[in-house]
Amino acid sequence: MMLSANIILIGAFLLLLLLGTPIAVALGLSGVAGILTGLDQYALGTVGTNTYNSIAKYPLIAIPLFVLTGVIFERSGVARRLVEFAAYFVGPRRGGLAVVAIVVCMIMGGMAGSGPADAAAVATVMIPSMRRAGYPNAFSASVIAAAASTAILIPPSIALIVYGVMVPGTDIRALFAAGLTPGLLAGIFIAIPTLIISRKHGFGATEAGDAGPKRRFMDIFVQALPGLMAPVIILGGLRSGLFTPTETAVVAVFYGIFIGLFVYRELSFRDIYKAMAESAETSAVIMLIIALAGIFAWAGGTLGAFDSAANALLSITDNGWVILAAIMLILLFAGMVLDGVSIYLITLPLIIPVAQTYDWNLTWLGVLMALNIAIGQFTPPVAVNLIVTARIAKVPIESTVPWVIWMVLSMVVLLGLMMAVPDIALWLPKALGYVV
Repeated sequence: MMLSANIILIGAFLLLLLLGTPIAVALGLSGVAGILTGLDQYALGTVGTNTYNSIAKYPLIAIPLFVLTGVIFERSGVARRLVEFAAYFVGPRRGGLAVVAIVVCMIMGGMAGSGPADAAAVATVMIPSMRRAGYPNAFSASVIAAAASTAILIPPSIALIVYGVMVPGTDIRALFAAGLTPGLLAGIFIAIPTLIISRKHGFGATEAGDAGPKRRFMDIFVQALPGLMAPVIILGGLRSGLFTPTETAVVAVFYGIFIGLFVYRELSFRDIYKAMAESAETSAVIMLIIALAGIFAWAGGTLGAFDSAANALLSITDNGWVILAAIMLILLFAGMVLDGVSIYLITLPLIIPVAQTYDWNLTWLGVLMALNIAIGQFTPPVAVNLIVTARIAKVPIESTVPWVIWMVLSMVVLLGLMMAVPDIALWLPKALGYVV
């Protein structure tokens, strides 16, 4: 009975995904199907309770607030000023604007915590300038999609918040600290093939002055300073203990509104309303996925589906490295078609028992998963970040393959380093005294 229920639970979920059903609906319906098959009808009474309990968690309040932070900063003119600031240091050279796009993606990722949102904000500002400087649209879309994937690593990461809520014993502050170094390294590993390709093909040969007007450093710095301070406030508040992650999100929202209204004066009250409506819609989708994933998780846990899958994986080999490589491969393919939050919700019930068997550090594992999912976000044929940037650049995704594949390979090298040397991620949370 349990075996057939497990098959129906997993089979229904995969079938619904293949039919194009929204991920939240697929999780909820397959969970209900598993409950009806493996348990009595009275178990359906747990559906409402599990749906509510999945989102009735204080740290999750940070998600809609960080989404709103990203939208506010996008509409307040921060991205354009960050472009001018980064362009001043990079200078007019081949590949310079592409590096500027990478740097701005990383800074914006430290405000929004979402790859697709980061990709949309930076692509809108950068692609026209890169086009005028001689970069092919497909190449520009590839660079920005890859760079925007760092948002899942650089704090505040929405996916890492979900991971911290789902995995007992993990500290969200430690996860944020552990994601910072890999996030910065990811930007460097994306910049290396970007510069090589730009110089080989002569991209950006006419870009001198295109990144913005030539002005004194202090003028550019003063204009960019309010945007640069946002990550400082977020990380500084967490490190000092002045704010919890959730309280930091509240502070970030009000800080973004303040600089948009009174410093840059590009944000109107109508813009704030539109930003709140847009972020509410995005947040509702995320929270609905989390809520309905609770049904799927409860059904899979009660029926033993996740334990069975974990045991099956462990039975393949006793070598923990082989198991870890298999998990990373699964996550890479999952990252091509699903967002980071969904992947954590679906795979963690399976992966955590395996991690406990091999005594893997759970903070390191969370960041390792995030890095892998980041690679999937810009890996064709289906990649959420690439879909966004290709649409803005008005190019088909297949035209990005010759360019983006080099960035994928570079990031895979970084993933291998992270697997081999966990302290790349763990040195900072250890130095800060967080529990890892």
